[in-house]
Amino acid sequence: MSTVVLDNVTKVYPGGTLAVDQLSLRAEEGELLVLLGPSGCGKSTLLRMIAGLEEITAGDLYLHGRIANDLAPRDRDVAMVFQNGALYPHRTVRGNLAFPLEIAKADPSMTRDRVVELSRALHIDETLDRRPGTLSGGQRQRVAMGRAIVRQPSLFLMDEPLSNLDASMRTELRMEISSLVRALGVTTIYVTHDQVEALTLADRIAILNRGVLQDVGTPAQIYNDPATAFVAAFLSSQQLNLLSATVRTPQNQYIMLDFGLHQITMPWTDPRAYAVSQHTGRQIIVGIRSDGLTPIPEGVDGPHFTGRVRTLEYHGHEWLAYLEVGIPAVAAPEPTPKHPVNGHANGHANGNGNGHSAAARLRAMVRRLTGGETDHGPDDTPPAIGSGTHRRSDLVVRLGGRPVWRAGEHGRVAVDLSRIMLFTTAGDRIDPPRR
Repeated sequence: MSTVVLDNVTKVYPGGTLAVDQLSLRAEEGELLVLLGPSGCGKSTLLRMIAGLEEITAGDLYLHGRIANDLAPRDRDVAMVFQNGALYPHRTVRGNLAFPLEIAKADPSMTRDRVVELSRALHIDETLDRRPGTLSGGQRQRVAMGRAIVRQPSLFLMDEPLSNLDASMRTELRMEISSLVRALGVTTIYVTHDQVEALTLADRIAILNRGVLQDVGTPAQIYNDPATAFVAAFLSSQQLNLLSATVRTPQNQYIMLDFGLHQITMPWTDPRAYAVSQHTGRQIIVGIRSDGLTPIPEGVDGPHFTGRVRTLEYHGHEWLAYLEVGIPAVAAPEPTPKHPVNGHANGHANGNGNGHSAAARLRAMVRRLTGGETDHGPDDTPPAIGSGTHRRSDLVVRLGGRPVWRAGEHGRVAVDLSRIMLFTTAGDRIDPPRR
């Protein structure tokens, strides 16, 4: 088994594309760590740097407790499974599974026994004498997994291995990967953009956006207690309601979240009250998941929104309603780059306190690769809520198995104050995650 430590790792491609931005992360021995994020967020680049297929621009990588930046891929004791399987088409399944052991000059009888044993565990023993071109997508991916596992490496790296499969096959293989990896006890880093895969597979999830690490924690921690608005929105099965509000404290009696046409009050006894009050007079972002809103009849007291039901959606096991309430909806803010911009270093450029020297080195690397300055402007301040981030002001409401409204009707929903999430306009949690 192996630990993996990434210490302020940055990747800048020739031409100036910043793929990974001063990322620090640790995968423990035997852990299944999932890297989650949208396409282009840097997760596959990070995996390839760990494997030695990409050079690290700045920062350090530690494998097995020693620095590995300059280790050749063959010396890292790493096995990688790709999205497309990458099998040898001229070899049978047996030949593909045996290939890593043949290269390592393992004992032929041991190789034969291990191939047969592994093929049974992966349910591909009946295909041993067939070639990859005659296999289904699921079978090919099982062979690719088996080829990685057969030589018993200390670290597995899996780059979206299920993305080319249909839904039922993804579910089946997801369960097999989980049970197999845990039975072997091998440290595994798994890349995906699928939230369901991440939540069901991971011991811990690390969420990336534009090369910046957004949050790290167990699936329950990340889902229930997200560190940023982006994390909360990305992990929501339905669209997360992200709403613009202004914080007010009328005569210091309570805290009001002023949405314009609607207001919601929070008592001072709320554990988040003091943190929210520090933003009095300023805009914040309020996040509410669809199951934090409950349809209620007229006359019921408590925090609520009212509006017109624009449309209903049937999802088989439940209905969703889209309620027009006239509140500005916003997109999750993008992360602020950590790397230095136009000669000004970020104060947290290096976790060991040498921020200025690390920033200078990184600035020089970026200039060398780009032939000039970075492509970011002089101000990395996130845009104000009013600058192009508005979306249609619909609240997504979960109705359960039976709709209580019809399209065009007037609707009223209660707001569960304990379920709302509060963020700055930069997307950071106002009340720090409780971990």
